Amino acid sequence: MFCPDCGTWNRSAARTCGQCNTVLPTIEAPVEAPDHLITSLREATGQRYKIVRRVGSGGMADVYEARHHMLDRPLAVKVLHAHLAREQEMRVRFRREAEAASRLLHPFICAPLDYGETEEAVYIVLPFINGGCLADDLAATRTIVPARAARIAAQVATALDYATRHGIIHRDVKPDNVLFDEDGNAILTDFGIATAHFHGRLTAGGRAMGTPHYMAPEQAMGRFVDGRADLYAVGVMLYECLIGVTPFDGPDGYAIGYKHVHELPTPLEKIAPQLPKGLAAITMRCLEKAPEMRYQRGHDLAEAIYDWLHTEGVHDGSPVRAARPVE
Repeated sequence: MFCPDCGTWNRSAARTCGQCNTVLPTIEAPVEAPDHLITSLREATGQRYKIVRRVGSGGMADVYEARHHMLDRPLAVKVLHAHLAREQEMRVRFRREAEAASRLLHPFICAPLDYGETEEAVYIVLPFINGGCLADDLAATRTIVPARAARIAAQVATALDYATRHGIIHRDVKPDNVLFDEDGNAILTDFGIATAHFHGRLTAGGRAMGTPHYMAPEQAMGRFVDGRADLYAVGVMLYECLIGVTPFDGPDGYAIGYKHVHELPTPLEKIAPQLPKGLAAITMRCLEKAPEMRYQRGHDLAEAIYDWLHTEGVHDGSPVRAARPVE
């Protein structure tokens, strides 16, 4: 959310503004779904799933923890907001998320298991990944240690390489969409605004889709994008993990997008000269304005990161996230 006093963007989980320390307004949301929604979901899914509780909410959908009745498998059910479900374009977009991601069978991608819709509910069923997300960690610790940040970026880049080779561009890579499994692996999710070669365009040219802080310049201008735009977003995430802020901020999405297009990010070596120079150089290459100056494939970026880890003597056997203590 944007701070009501200074206008600085902060994560939804933040309690105070990172710029002026103003206490941010609390957004109240019920933990449990209203009974009529649970009933509606059970009816929509043919009673195959037991809806347990709501675990999160975003701009397009609510996410519920569920269990498969017969297999007792933990699942997540992502349900399009009711007011959006009444719009045909949003229904089509939501279905395309399921269709696109369901074609991606990769260990670092959260692929849908089921999809359905009725007059009242439109939903996607996904594996339940309960290790939190990168946004949670950044809200709690502000920065991520370089070796772990590098591994996260490498796993996300590997997932993006696979998706791009299958004709899918994510277009909304950000910390909120990087989940962690119980072994600490980074899992890319939320292909809600992905573009795929087997889909026509839903939106008119010139309309920028994505999250402003993580948009590549060409994406902010509403141009056609390819996999290199997603790698720019990985660079933004790495930058944020290493120093606690994104390269560009502003009072609104337009101002942030303008900076992505026209301003150069402050080099990491200037802000934090103590950071490993090799990893800083990898990050800044991802943030090049011209796509041809960035890494051309997710595989190239992942390989550069693993080469850096090897040079630094960091072995990749440990998970990207430490196990949480049992409460």
